[in-house]
Parts: sequence; structure tokens; C-alpha cells
Amino acid sequence: MFVPRQYRPPDVSWMLRLMRGNPLALMATNGDPGRAPLATHLPVILDPESPLPDSDSLAGLGLLAHLNRANPQWIQVRPGMEVLFSFTGPHSYVSPVVYGLPTAAPTWDFTAVQVRGEIVERFESPEDTLRVVTATVRAYERDFGAGWDMTGSIPYFRQILPGVGAFRVRALSVEGMFKLSQEQPEDVREKVRDHFAHRGQGRDLELAGLMANPRAASACPCAGQFEELKHGV
Repeated sequence: MFVPRQYRPPDVSWMLRLMRGNPLALMATNGDPGRAPLATHLPVILDPESPLPDSDSLAGLGLLAHLNRANPQWIQVRPGMEVLFSFTGPHSYVSPVVYGLPTAAPTWDFTAVQVRGEIVERFESPEDTLRVVTATVRAYERDFGAGWDMTGSIPYFRQILPGVGAFRVRALSVEGMFKLSQEQPEDVREKVRDHFAHRGQGRDLELAGLMANPRAASACPCAGQFEELKHGV
């Protein structure tokens, strides 16, 4: 992913929080020779059994994912194969009206993380697949749910497991782009930030919060929570 210097996140916790808060990723893989690449939207979580790397590059980060075994892309899932996960965070259109300038061009502010990874394990046994599914449920109930207890539904999970393909990925590289109008003068950036804040929509409010001070880790909603992410809190 091409990331101009001014759009790089100030630290890796920004990227981890975006991935955790926007876990429906797009997985892209190479197609057959002469054919288009394959792409699937699928749930991806941080592997709770894999410690977060200490490196700022996040190389070695462990991820778990699953998709429908009827999906043609599942055939490609095998150890050693490279995949690309694309996570999209808050984003919104910026009209030139917001700038209050005689001449300007519109743009789209956005946040995204791309993970280039290698498949290290394709789970074939029902028990291994079930562990991925239950780990995904726990992660999503923690971050988005209402504390649902899955215990009574495990027998149902076992019934649908034959159609689930689960696998583990190790990140080779992780790149984030947080385009928050950093190319604009500070007074114009303030106008854009206020515009997002006053619109009152969820993704716009998130952008406004990130724009409060994009060059400082304290501006990120995930600031101070990197250790929590390490422990899966």
C-alpha cells in the first residue's frame, strides 16, 4: 500500500485498534494465470494464542480467519500461500465548501490497514475449526455484543462446522494509512475536523477524534491500550 509520509500512523496501536474495531476484512489472493484475483469479505481476529510482536512493524502478528468451504477461494488456502487482508476504518467525503476557500478540490478522508501475510495453518479437524469459531465469537461479543453466552449453541456450531474453513495467518508486513487532511494548513484542518464533529455520525465522529492531534499517540482512541491489546482485553 502506498502511504505518503504525512499519512502514516504515529504508532502501531492505531493499526491494531482499527483492525479490532473493523474486523470484516477483504482477503485478496492471486487468481489462476490469466484470471482476475479472488477476493472475499470475511471475519478476521487477532490470534489470542499468539503474542503480539514487540516490533513496530508488527511482522509476525498472528491472525485467525474463516470462510465458507464452498467458496472457491478456500481451495487456495494452504500453508505457504500469501494473502492480503484489507481493513477499512472510518472514512468520509470532504466537500470544498468546508474549506471556505475560493479554489479547492474535494477529497475523501479515510483510514485503512493492509496486512500482507502468509498462511501458516489450514485447519481440517472439527475441533480446531471450532476453536477458531468460538474465539471469533468471544472477540466479537467482547467488542460489539451484549455478553451472549454461546455454551448452549455449541451443538449447533458443530452441525455447521463441515461448511466452515478456518485458517491461521502470520503477518509479513502491516501498513496503515490515516488520511486526515494532514496536507491542509492547520486552520483548514480545524474546519474539516469541526465539520466531522458536527455531523454527528459515528464514522465522522471517529474521524474528528483522530484529527484532534494526528501526530500524537494520545489522539488515538486506542492510546494507552496497547498493553490491553497484548493481553486480549
